Amino acid sequence: MKLRHTFITAVAGLRANKARSGLTILGIVIGITAIILVMSVGEGAKLMILDQVRIMGSRTIEVEPGRTPKGASDMMEIYTDSLRPRDVVALLNPANVPGLEELTPVVMKVETIAYGTETKRTTVMGASELIAEIMKLKVARGMFFSDEDIRSRAAVAVIGPKVKEKLFGASDALGQKIRIKNRVFRVVGELAPKGSTFFTVDEMVMVPYTTAQDYLLGIDYYHAIMVQAKTEELVPQVKKDIERTLREVHGITDPEKDDFHATTQADAIAIVGIITTILTVLLTSVAAVSLVVGGIGIMNIMLVSVTERTREVGLRKAIGATEGDILRQFLFESVALTGVGGLIGIALGALLSFLTTLVLRQFVSSGWGFSLPISAVILGVGVSTAVGVVFGLYPASIAARKNPIEALRYE
Repeated sequence: MKLRHTFITAVAGLRANKARSGLTILGIVIGITAIILVMSVGEGAKLMILDQVRIMGSRTIEVEPGRTPKGASDMMEIYTDSLRPRDVVALLNPANVPGLEELTPVVMKVETIAYGTETKRTTVMGASELIAEIMKLKVARGMFFSDEDIRSRAAVAVIGPKVKEKLFGASDALGQKIRIKNRVFRVVGELAPKGSTFFTVDEMVMVPYTTAQDYLLGIDYYHAIMVQAKTEELVPQVKKDIERTLREVHGITDPEKDDFHATTQADAIAIVGIITTILTVLLTSVAAVSLVVGGIGIMNIMLVSVTERTREVGLRKAIGATEGDILRQFLFESVALTGVGGLIGIALGALLSFLTTLVLRQFVSSGWGFSLPISAVILGVGVSTAVGVVFGLYPASIAARKNPIEALRYE
């Protein structure tokens, strides 16, 4: 029997029970839809985070307290006080890090900002003017604070556009006095809108790091040190020089006992890629459970179909159909069911992924892009076909082995 005739017979068998066929593939549709949705949203999140990491520039190296986190217990070390002014002095010495162009200490604190009766709770970042270059920030009005402001611990602030909108509305913010933790700061600049990003810069307030240390935090250490190398090619060497210098200053001889860690943008991109891939694989594995359930449902329905069509099998064998013909017919039916379910699942998953992206752009980040990985489509088609073969083979083999005489007598 030709494959074309076998396929036609299989399709006719499925069309005879349209409602049952539709309900049978529901599990496959849900499973494939979930897989496409997870992989698409996961890829979109990965690309969004990587874009935000790349904003920092390929010449940027971030030094943070605590050793490189390798587990949950290491995360607490990030909040240690191991980065101090002496470290900045040592790093700025050209003899120690010749490839270093500039650096800025960074401190952070969440505080309530007030102007008149208006208040807004947001992140206050203490840094130098270099942070504007590193984070690609532009001042729409006014200016950024200067090195003199840092040395004098001036109470000046540069505010994000959303902070300005909340506190001042349509009024001019430049020169106005805002209150941060019971201290008055003069607004000297207003940042240009950057949109909703991973760093939420539009809602931040920036002040000189010395001012933030003394008046807002009361600390003599830094939460991070952002370093900029002279050229991209020098980044690996600058990272090594930073690590060597800080070990000397901290009296560390064993790298395993470092109380700091330096991360380049390449390192950050690699880490983000690994983390998002692991999460996507885990979530996809969970979604794949519904495919197993759907596959079992298909096998049950195919077994029922084989029983109901026993006389048909006997008749076909009586007029010359081989076991291979019967096997292929029922296997085609199973694969057709899962294949159609897979295609519907891919289309539905792509649609839901697109709609989810629109929602995430609105509420999470404007940089969240829609992505439908070709691997997700291939996986959807491949898995649905594999489920049809695996769970359809047993019912098809039972049908193929039926004795034609007994099958014709079946009531």
